Amino acid sequence: MIKAGVVGIGKMGVSHCSILNAHPDIVEVSICDSSGFLLSGFKKYSNFNCYKDYKKMIKENEIDLIFVATPSKFHKEMVLYALENNIHVFCEKPLSLSYEDSKTMTDLAKEKNLVTQVGFHNRFIGTFQATKRFIESNMIGEIFHINGEAYGPVVINNEGGTWRGDPKEGGGCLFDYAAHVINLMEYLVGTIEKVSGTILKKIYSKNVEDAVYSNYFYKNGITGQLSVNWSEETYRKMSTKVEVLGKKGKIVSNAQECQMYLKEDPQQEGFEQGWNSFWITDQTKPVSFNLRGEEYSAQVDYFINQVKEKNANSINSFEVSLETDRVIEMLREDAERNR
Repeated sequence: MIKAGVVGIGKMGVSHCSILNAHPDIVEVSICDSSGFLLSGFKKYSNFNCYKDYKKMIKENEIDLIFVATPSKFHKEMVLYALENNIHVFCEKPLSLSYEDSKTMTDLAKEKNLVTQVGFHNRFIGTFQATKRFIESNMIGEIFHINGEAYGPVVINNEGGTWRGDPKEGGGCLFDYAAHVINLMEYLVGTIEKVSGTILKKIYSKNVEDAVYSNYFYKNGITGQLSVNWSEETYRKMSTKVEVLGKKGKIVSNAQECQMYLKEDPQQEGFEQGWNSFWITDQTKPVSFNLRGEEYSAQVDYFINQVKEKNANSINSFEVSLETDRVIEMLREDAERNR
């Protein structure tokens, strides 16, 4: 039986607490947050061990794994402390606000052979997993281009902002929204070798970008385009889409539906020439506890299973996610050159 800790009880922290509390392999949950008001509610209505100091929480409980869901600027300090105490770590994205900090964490985790994971939940969404399967099975032939998009209403006016709009705390749209799309595009078609024409565009925010646009060039010859905007009020919530173009067809996929167009009759059961549609309800494996979407429970289940099996080769390990941080660094440098 596993003892878990959660640091940072915001939206994602509360989600992790709920999923962990219902998980059959978790015997105890300890939580940490700087808000005394928030902790008072948990002390009254839950059986969690509550702390304002994460180091004290770790010292006083034999925690096996920890979820770090604080503002990004705190990730390095907290993650390194957990790793130094031989605790497996799930960290919300981005792993950090600099490639060098992320590499430091990655190197320590690898040295200690600890299980790590970053919260890029798109890899656990059934429609995107179907997209990956179709690509790997050569359904649309040789891939030559991919488009990745994400839009949502995070910053839609000039009035103030949150920690996400502080370049030293959240890092802006690039770290918050674009990181998800970058990671998803890498998952689907491989390693990005270089970027060009990058624009980090301010729309309402004063200190960070609200939109990210760039061109990709992959090691395998594939090209790509990134278009992300968190100041799009025509969307109710974050909406992510990928379009993958191959010589035998194309795939258009979002979190609800995966559509695949085949130029020729594939002569395979379940597929036909023209458009083929696959809905999220048919592509999603059931989870024991569904909160906000199966992918959030699925990623937690996967992390816990990796810990149980002592398998540090997670599909979203620090080492894998370091590639996303490397691309973010390239985008920042390219945008600076283009100013």
